[in-house]
Amino acid sequence: MYAVIKTGGKQYRVAADDVITIEKIAGEAGSKVEFAEVLMIGGDAPKFGNPIVSGAKVVGEFVENTRGPKVIAFKKRRRKNSRRKRGHRQDLVKVRITSIVGA
Repeated sequence: MYAVIKTGGKQYRVAADDVITIEKIAGEAGSKVEFAEVLMIGGDAPKFGNPIVSGAKVVGEFVENTRGPKVIAFKKRRRKNSRRKRGHRQDLVKVRITSIVGA
């Protein structure tokens, strides 16, 4: 059984015991998290949401907080002596999916 969840503006296909890396949400390592925006539950008899499956949720636990790779935004206007360099690292969290509860 698998599910498609939506968090952080992105969609993820998850199954039990999967470890996914998502954008930072509040919580500590070892605590539980529930994803209520379940778009689809797949398996023998798939359920599709319109837009979400009512009563379905995906439960997981935090594994660790981490950060993504550094992204450099460099802009230069030639012959104008104008340049700008900015770096950014996104805060991420790893979540282990424990169960999928379907309605």
